[in-house]
Amino acid sequence: MYYTTILSKSGRSLCHGWSTRSLIFATTSSPSNQSSAFSSLSSAGPLPPSASPTGRRGQEPRAYISTSHPLAAQALFRSDLINCKRVVIKLGSAVITREDECGLALGRLASIVEQACELHSMNKQVIMVTSGAIAFGKQKLHHEMLMSMSMRQTLHTSKRQGSLIEPRACAAVGQSGLMSLYEAMFNQYGVKTAQVLITKPDFFHEESRKNLIGTLKELLQLSIVPILNTNDAVAPPPQIDKDLQGVISLKDNDSLAARLAVEVDADLMILMSDVDGLYTGPPGHEGSRLLHSYCPEVDETSVIFGEKSRVGLGGMESKVRAASWALDNGTSVVICNGHEDRAIHNIVSGKNVGTFFTKSKVQSAPVELMAMQAREGGRVLQTTTAKQKHLIITKLANLLLERQRDILDANSRDIEAANKSGLEPTLVSRLVLSERKLHTLHEGLKQIANQSSDIVGRVVRRTLLADGLELKQVTTPIGVLLVIFESRPDCLPQVAALSIASGNALLLKGGKEAYHSNQILHSLVQEALEPFVPKETICLVSTREEIESLLELNEYIDLIIPRGSNELVSMIQKQSQGIPVLGHSEGVCHVYIDQSVDEDMALKIVRDSKTDYPAACNAVETILVNKNHLRTPFFEDLFDMLKSEGVKIYSGPRLASALKFGPPPAPSLHTEYGDLSVTVELVDDVRDAIRHINKYSSSHTDSIVTKDDNVAEVFLKGVDSACVFHNTSTRFADGYRFGLGAEVGISTCRIHARGPVGVEGLLTTKWILNGEGHIVEDFSKGKKEYVHRPLPLPQGATEREEVEDVELKD
Repeated sequence: MYYTTILSKSGRSLCHGWSTRSLIFATTSSPSNQSSAFSSLSSAGPLPPSASPTGRRGQEPRAYISTSHPLAAQALFRSDLINCKRVVIKLGSAVITREDECGLALGRLASIVEQACELHSMNKQVIMVTSGAIAFGKQKLHHEMLMSMSMRQTLHTSKRQGSLIEPRACAAVGQSGLMSLYEAMFNQYGVKTAQVLITKPDFFHEESRKNLIGTLKELLQLSIVPILNTNDAVAPPPQIDKDLQGVISLKDNDSLAARLAVEVDADLMILMSDVDGLYTGPPGHEGSRLLHSYCPEVDETSVIFGEKSRVGLGGMESKVRAASWALDNGTSVVICNGHEDRAIHNIVSGKNVGTFFTKSKVQSAPVELMAMQAREGGRVLQTTTAKQKHLIITKLANLLLERQRDILDANSRDIEAANKSGLEPTLVSRLVLSERKLHTLHEGLKQIANQSSDIVGRVVRRTLLADGLELKQVTTPIGVLLVIFESRPDCLPQVAALSIASGNALLLKGGKEAYHSNQILHSLVQEALEPFVPKETICLVSTREEIESLLELNEYIDLIIPRGSNELVSMIQKQSQGIPVLGHSEGVCHVYIDQSVDEDMALKIVRDSKTDYPAACNAVETILVNKNHLRTPFFEDLFDMLKSEGVKIYSGPRLASALKFGPPPAPSLHTEYGDLSVTVELVDDVRDAIRHINKYSSSHTDSIVTKDDNVAEVFLKGVDSACVFHNTSTRFADGYRFGLGAEVGISTCRIHARGPVGVEGLLTTKWILNGEGHIVEDFSKGKKEYVHRPLPLPQGATEREEVEDVELKD
């Protein structure tokens, strides 16, 4: 409740009292003009009759309101909708009416009821505002009229007669059947419903309005779903708005839903129609784009409204007006397509469905627009010279050192926030930047810059197909990359540099825990880009929208590379909608200690593989020990070393059966611990180790420690992983350590790139054919013959450079 005082220009109190919402009215200094000076700023519903506005619209506000409480907090981002408690769902006629406009779409309606019941089971309060009585009644009356006609009349006039049935009569006939249908559907889920029919005067008479709102709130407290509709049996035809003096008209169910949502303090109103949401122009028109978020104060001029739907009174314009009014008065709004499967569930889950109305003026560009701009920028990047790419990456490398203090300050803000929020220690450790890391990044980026000269446009194959007909296969960028990463802000400049070197556009989606770090690093990337290519070529997606919305952009994104937790990578691999995913879901790495081994070397390798960086995906998780080492001094030294390093040891099944009082059993031989924990297991020999690794490994990185080169060769050939090592730590599986400069990730896929993915892994190829008027008909008729002769590759020049040389000579 709000205690509100209305003041005149001189400050004299005109009226005051308690209300459910904060009110704002404008008055003139003259008491005689007070009734005509109320403007369209009210948010509490109509005034009582004694103070009802009667004057002209658009008058200059001349007073202000003193109120004891601000408006209630409302959702600024979609993710906030998860916390909504009271939801108003408005079903438009186009949603629940059949295509023939005569009867209801029962399957669609049943799906909506099911979702409403899901919200009810989650202890959310649901109010439904529905159309459909006229369509239901029309179906009944149309059937009755057909039954009463002769055969001749039926054949010639059925369509015309059906369209002439009086709508108010249809509503009177259909209302009871509509409510019976709702009651039966909700009863299937054990949910009780109540019918509430209202008319326009119910909102204009103070006593009726209070009774209505009191009834609704009482029904909600009793866990009953109120189902409301205007009483179309007695309602007059809709008129042009004449009562918009601060309150929204009740000329359609959109405005009805908005008024109800505000009156009952709803957190969310969902307006369901037959379009996906609000577009920049009429849906289906060229260039018209769906707005996933809409701020009325910012975006109002960017929208052009089309025609209304085939049924119902409210078009998109009325929905936007109702939604904007509700938003101004504290209720969040989403306009969506009621034909879409699970739309209500997805909206309340914070997913990117429909158009979300927000008061946040700071909204980043829609991800679709970002992807479009990135693709255009990527095409410009593809035309840059190797020298220009080198300059861009070198400048970025230097900026990392020049702005070192600013970067570390931003990073410290993220670390402080992460510690306060209780972020897992492993994620906090990945979040940290340091002077050492920045210097390592600097050196890695310089490596990438030096490698970028002959990457794109390199000729990998030349073939003379026939005299004068030469075919070349050249390297080319993949297109637009989407890299999703958690915690690790250092991967942002690495991935950006690799993307620039390979000529790919890039969308980056970082975790919110690294927000400040990512922002400053991305600004440096754009600063380095701008002299040569549009800064939008590499975009940072910083909205709070769900990742699922990015995974739907298969029209714009060519490859997804996830870097993060097992859960993140697995989720992306499952939910990617037709876009290839390059990555690994786990880092279950092994070290096998052979019978013939340098014991000191083995201890050093195991220590480094486990303790150098336990949270890394290339840290060892399982140590396989040849059974001949059991109960030897070396076996004891291995355990003592691990314990001295603070490593918690788990037993594999064979080791557990061999030791009566050994370590606790491992939770699973597939486990990636990501901390100072490790599984130790016994194997018979190298072939047994290979069988174990190929069964339980994640195909990431596996290593053997042995003095026997023949055994090592068997291991290197037999283990089916992206990285297989001999007498080295698993921690070497890294793009920088491999001399790639950096990596976009480590791939365990069996596509074109495996292991640490550098520039080469971000390229594909295209075929270029040069002829002299050749046609296939000449070959099929024997006039010409294929020779298919391989040609030598050009030395030290790319296709792009060859073109430049020609242009220079000209």
